[in-house]
This record gives sequence, structure tokens and C-alpha cells, in this order.
Amino acid sequence: MSSQIPIVYEPHVGASRQYWRDIVLGINDGLVSMFLLIAGVVGAGLDAKTVLITGVAGAIAGAVSMGTGEYLATKSQEEVLASELRLEEIHIEHFRNLEVAQLYSMFREIGIAEEDLAATVKAFSRDDNVLLNAMKALEFGVVDSERRSPMKAMITSSTLFLAGSVPSVVPFIFLSRSGPALAWASGLAAVGLFAVGVVKTFVTRTNPIVAGVENLVIAGLGGTAAFFVGRLVGASV
Repeated sequence: MSSQIPIVYEPHVGASRQYWRDIVLGINDGLVSMFLLIAGVVGAGLDAKTVLITGVAGAIAGAVSMGTGEYLATKSQEEVLASELRLEEIHIEHFRNLEVAQLYSMFREIGIAEEDLAATVKAFSRDDNVLLNAMKALEFGVVDSERRSPMKAMITSSTLFLAGSVPSVVPFIFLSRSGPALAWASGLAAVGLFAVGVVKTFVTRTNPIVAGVENLVIAGLGGTAAFFVGRLVGASV
């Protein structure tokens, strides 16, 4: 008799699921963009103090830009959805038969058997609020528990951008020469990028080594390019 490993029930991510985009984007953007900036200005021949000032300014500017961008984008998305739902309420009130007909089509697309369609549509269209919620999910792909708060998106992305900026900036506080400071920044940023790739897999359930290396390769190629572009610009001005 072959032994089988019992399957343990694994809960879903839950309430944080809709903010993982902001989490990964914020900290990854801080790690990558700040490392590219630091590598570029070091390549241009700037001294450690000037690189530090540039890095701090870049980190603050990036965090503000990231936060405001996420706030406005998320708020705009919510406003578009609210407008669409108001229009949907008008459709249900004045063109109810058309909305119910759409339900047949959408339920058929998700695989409801033909013999069950009439009963399913009847159940979902008996009440206007239920019909609106069904159309919200099926037509607009929206579930209320998955909607994002503009304020939370802003705070999450901007705070984590700042956190991601730290590894590339901190070495220039303690070291007076740009070369060694950049070496430390490269190492710390690499550790951070690999760690982000690994942590992300707790949610994505993919290979942590592959995810970590993917982050490293992308940033490494970008950092190398930024350094040599900076050196080229520095030599020409």
C-alpha cells in the first residue's frame, strides 16, 4: 500500500492580498531605482558626500512621487468604478431585461450548465441589490473585499520605497570614498533584492531561489548600465 502525504488546508493570504502590488512595487522600486541612481552618479565621478546628498534627495523625491502616484491612480480607479456602478444602477432600473440577458451570457461563459442557467439567473436577478452585486463581480471584476484604499496604497508604497532606498544610501554616511561605499551599497542592495524575491514567494507560492535571482539579475544589469552611462556622461562634461 503506497503512503500518501496528507494535504493540509492552507488559508488564503486574506486582507493584505490587494496591497501586495504596492508592497513589492514600493520596496523593489526603492532598491532598484536608488541603486541605479547611486551607481550612475558614482560612475560620473562624484565624491561620497555629494553622492549621499543626491541619494537622500532621490529617496525623498522617489517616496513622494511613488506615494502620490499610487494615491491618485487608486483614487481615480475607484472613481471610475463608482461612476460605472451608478450607471449600472440606472441600467437595472430602466433596462432590467437587458441586464438579466447579460447574466445568461456571463454565467454561460463561466461554465454553468445550460439546464441550470434559468434557475441560476432567476436566483441572482430576483433582487436589484443582488443583481447589482452580481454585475459588479461578473461584468466589472470587482469584489468589495478586494478593493484598495488610496490612502493605504499611498502609505504602503511610499514607506517601503524609503525602506528600499536605505541599503544604497547608508554606506555613504560612513565611508568617505565613493568606490568602497558603492561596493557596500551593491552588496546590501543585492541582499535586499534577493530577500524581497524570497519573501514574495510566501504569497506567490513559487520557487524562492528563482524569484530572488530574478530580482538580482534585473537590478545587476541595470546597475552596471547606469554606472557606465554615468562614467560616460562624467567624462564628457
